[in-house]
Formats: sequence, C-alpha cells, structure tokens
Amino acid sequence: MGSAAIECKNLTKYYGKSRGIDGLSLTVERGSTYGFLGPNGAGKTTTIRCLLGMLQATSGEAFVLGERVKLDGAGLRRRIGYVPGEVKLYEKETGRWHIDYISRFRGGPGSLTGELIERLAFDQGRRVRELSKGNRQKLALVLGLMHDPELLMLDEPTSGLDPLNQEVVFDIVSERVAAGATVFLSSHILSEVERVCTTVGIIKEGRLVAEDHVESLLRKRLRKLEVTFHEPVGAEALSDVPGVKDITILSPRKVAAKVEGEGIDRLLKRLSAYEVDDLVIEHESLEEAFVDYYRKEAVVGESEADLPDRRKEVDRT
Repeated sequence: MGSAAIECKNLTKYYGKSRGIDGLSLTVERGSTYGFLGPNGAGKTTTIRCLLGMLQATSGEAFVLGERVKLDGAGLRRRIGYVPGEVKLYEKETGRWHIDYISRFRGGPGSLTGELIERLAFDQGRRVRELSKGNRQKLALVLGLMHDPELLMLDEPTSGLDPLNQEVVFDIVSERVAAGATVFLSSHILSEVERVCTTVGIIKEGRLVAEDHVESLLRKRLRKLEVTFHEPVGAEALSDVPGVKDITILSPRKVAAKVEGEGIDRLLKRLSAYEVDDLVIEHESLEEAFVDYYRKEAVVGESEADLPDRRKEVDRT
C-alpha cells in the first residue's frame, strides 16, 4: 500500500448482529496527528483494535505502516505504541516486572524507558494491585511509548491522570511528533484533540460521518453572544435575523443566542437599532461545536429512519 501510516477501506466489524464499525474508510498520513472523535459506544475502540490486529474485521481491509493488518501481527505491533484507557495488568506483579517483561518481548529495553518513568514520576517498585487509576495509566504510558514507536495509537491516554500529569503527556506526545512519529488519538475529550491534533475524524454509530482540519472546524464554530439592552425586549428583537438561533431570554433586558457564519454582521446591524448597555461575543469551544454537530446529525438520522436499508443494530464500542 502507499506511504500512509494508516489506511483502511470499508472496514466493518460485527459482533453477531450488533455493529461495531460499518464501512469505515480513512487515511492518516505519516508524521500527522489525527484525532478520532466520538462519544462512548461510537466504535472508536473497536476501530483501534482492528487496526492493531487484536480483532479480525468482518470485512474490508486495513494497512498500518505499509503492512496489511492481520491477527497476531507481532512484528508490526513492535513498531506501534498502543496506550489504552483501560489497561489490563498482572495485579500481583510490580511495574518494574511489567516493564522488563514487555522489553523482553520487544527484544530489548526501550530507549525512552528511564525518561518516561522520571517525567511521569512513576514508582515502578509497587505492585499493580496497590496502584491508583492514575498510576496504572502512567504504567500503560511507559509500556506503550518506551520503545519510541513510529506510530502512537492512543485510546483515551490521559484517563485517570491529574491535570499536571496530563500536561506531561501532552508534552511527550508533541516531542514524539516533532521527532517524526505519527499520532492516532481516540478521545471523547475534545480539549485533548484540540491541543494535539491537526486533523479530526468524527465517528457516529460505527461510521465516519465527517473529517476536517481542526483549524477549519474551529472557524466553523458558532458564536455565542449575550446582549444587555437598556430597555426590556423580547425574543422577537432577534428571532427574524438570518443565522441567529437558540435564543434564550435571561432577564427582561438580557438575551443570549448563537450565531452562524455571516449572521454576526446582520445581528450587529439589527442591534444598532436598540440602545445596548453591554454585548459579549465569544466562539464556542470545540466541544460545544462537536455537540452541535451531533445534534444536527441526530435530526438527519431521524429523517432517514424509514429508509429500507437503514440498520437498527445497537452499536458496540
């Protein structure tokens, strides 16, 4: 296959009659940072497990780092750093035991092992059963990244970490990207994606429903406004302005709303006809934009509900 770090075509995975992913096609270029967004249950983890060869797809094909993905592809997985959000470990063994065990499996100690242990302040002498959720995640990060992999497959990588250690993880990931690594970050925390990634794909019910550059998504965000009038007004003051939506009366003189695209110019023209005491305008966060997008998709989905080929199965993670 080509030079892409990840390429999958019509990748589908069913669990019996239940759908995990359905006809998923995407390409992640080498050296890029790709955010894979969707709520819990959308199919993010199923996709990653298929790409790693941990699950066999029902149909479709996938290539990772130029190799066709297959079950038990140990050679390919040595080139990948996988960090799950929920890691399974040997409860009676220490962190050091896990690090030594995985190092032997990969053929030698990882070049970043000591640095990661130090920067994450991980106590490798404690048994796993004694570790908090955050410290288990630190161990998962060390195990996944210590061999300086070409491709980082991160599935909710900061799960359980405090804000300080989340910053450390972001710094480490950014440094690996600067050194030439590729990042595939699956998350439902949009601030993580906004911080790390340049491109995002949105998955809904096992299907890739949108793909765009983060900068483009940010430009498409709605503007939120809160206007305080000098005299009481009603929603009708703004309701007929094209591009204005979600109008909320906060008090007799205060109104909140959202504005799409060029609607802001029309809105300001309308407000010039009133005496305004205060006006606050700000962009939605990426998270709010994502929620708005999903709300729109839900409405589209309802209008398509009667199509004869529409599948009704419950999605699996």
